[in-house]
Amino acid sequence: METKTASKVEACGKCRYWELKESATGECHRYSPQTVAFSVDDETHFTTVFPETTAEEWCGEFFPRAID
Repeated sequence: METKTASKVEACGKCRYWELKESATGECHRYSPQTVAFSVDDETHFTTVFPETTAEEWCGEFFPRAID
C-alpha cells in the first residue's frame, strides 16, 4: 500500500496560489510580496518578491487549483 505524503499530493505545482515562472520554478502568491533589501555600490535598494519554490515543494496552506 502506497502512503500519500503532502509532498506528493499537496505540492506547490498543484496549488491555486502557485504560478509557474520557469521550467522548474514558480512563485507562491498566497500572500503579498515581501520586501527585500540589498546593497549595490554602498547604496541600499529595496524590491518586492514572491517566494520562489519548485513544483514539488509544499507548505501547510495548500489550496487545490480549480478544475478547468
